[in-house]
Order: sequence, then structure tokens, then C-alpha cells
Amino acid sequence: MSLTAFALNCSLKASGDKEKSSTDKIIADLLAALKPHGVEGEVVRTLDHDIKPGVLSDMGRGDDWPGLREKILAADIFILGLPIWLGQPSSVAKRVMERMDAFLEETDDKGRMPAAGKVALVAIVGNEDGAHHCHAECFQALNDVGFTIPANGGVYWVGEAMHDVNYVDLPKTPAKVTEAIEMAASNAAHLAGLLKSKAYVGVDK
Repeated sequence: MSLTAFALNCSLKASGDKEKSSTDKIIADLLAALKPHGVEGEVVRTLDHDIKPGVLSDMGRGDDWPGLREKILAADIFILGLPIWLGQPSSVAKRVMERMDAFLEETDDKGRMPAAGKVALVAIVGNEDGAHHCHAECFQALNDVGFTIPANGGVYWVGEAMHDVNYVDLPKTPAKVTEAIEMAASNAAHLAGLLKSKAYVGVDK
């Protein structure tokens, strides 16, 4: 079965920034791990788009969210990639999750939200503690708006606090991180295939 993935890189850097993005690397590693499972993926840098503040699917003129929303919902697997800042998910990631709040009111005649049947993974990098906390925040939000989280659906790397060695600078990805990425990819592809072949039935309103 052919599957697709769409990733949003919620770095605080736009794509034109000279500094390399560790978030880009962990997303790339995850997409590479998904490919043997028949999943083709695309990555978009969120800051390259103007996502207006708000909780609607379209905030009007100049809002780039509707196009990104369309890509998220067209894919079988959504990857939210983000850095940790001050122990929190990046503000860019929080903006993305805020905009998904609109899904709560966009149910079909069976009560299913637009993300029903879609799988979500969360990939996190940082030079401070907080990966588990950030995963908890993101998983809760994504689950609330209809995504299904697979077992071991969170991957992360955190470096020593306050140091300047980033994930993208490592000469080799740590074995445990590679194992986590491969497991997340395997579980996500398996679950996405099941949901694509047999969708949630919902409930009568």
C-alpha cells in the first residue's frame, strides 16, 4: 500500500537562515526510516509561510494556513518537528496546534474530525531537558483534534544543557536515537496502513 507523510519543521529559523536546522535533520532521519515501509514524504519549513494567529481554518487575506492544512490532511502521516525552548515546544509549533483547534468544530455526519484516520508523529530536538514534557503537550493536542498516535510515536535528541553541540552537528546519530526513529517509522506506517484500509466508523449524531 502506498502511503504519504507530510512534515512541518517548526524551527525558529526560516529556510534562508545560514545556521543549519537540527529539526530538519531529525525529520529527514524519520522520513528516511519511513521510506522502506513504502512512505514518501515532504517537509515544509513553517516560518516560510504566514500563519495568522487564530483558531479558524482560514483567517482570511494573507493567511497561508489553508494550504498547509490541505497538505496535512492529504497525507496519511503527519510529522510535527520542533525544537525545545525554555522547556517548551517552540512558539511556531504552538501556533500550528492552535490553528488545528478548528478541527473540533469541523466534524462530519459521524462526528469524525478532519484528522480522523490520520497518524501523527512528533520529532523533537534541543539543548535542554523537556523532551518528554513537549511530547506530552503535542500528543495531547494532536489527539484532541483527531490524530491517532502510534506506539513509540515520539522521537527526540537532547544535548547537554546550555552547550552548543546540536543534533545536526553530531558526527553520527546515537544508536538509541536511530532505534527510536526506526521503531516510530515502523509503527506509524503499520498503523497508517490499517487506518487507510479500514477507517474509523464514528458515531451517529
